[in-house]
Amino acid sequence: MNLTQVVDTTLKSFRAEVPEYLASAVVDLSTGMLLDADTVDDHPREILDILAAATADLFRGRTVTQIESLWHERRLALGVEAEVHWFQEILTHSDTLAHLFLRSRSSPEIVAAVVCRREVNLGMLFAQARHVMRGLDAQ
Repeated sequence: MNLTQVVDTTLKSFRAEVPEYLASAVVDLSTGMLLDADTVDDHPREILDILAAATADLFRGRTVTQIESLWHERRLALGVEAEVHWFQEILTHSDTLAHLFLRSRSSPEIVAAVVCRREVNLGMLFAQARHVMRGLDAQ
């Protein structure tokens, strides 16, 4: 399966499996580009592009990269050589929405964002979204 098909399958799985689902998107952090998105309502492309930019900021912003760099240096000083990203999942809330951002384990430059109603059961949101991400990572 090519990347386009994998992303399409992932978005369909989020819609089918995540409770209180409203939207999802997949972003390539290396380019900052939105690979694809799915919403239950029509949203202007500008909003979706800003979501992609915000996702890139969350995972690759100056402060986040500084934290990751400091931890990497500290671990190297302890003799542990591992280039890992410390921020794998980020949950944010607005007055009405919950946004969950998940980094792919097999392709760390790929991040999925899932948007739900704020009333979502957070345990179910994490469980179902992680389940979908395992499918993406297996491709």
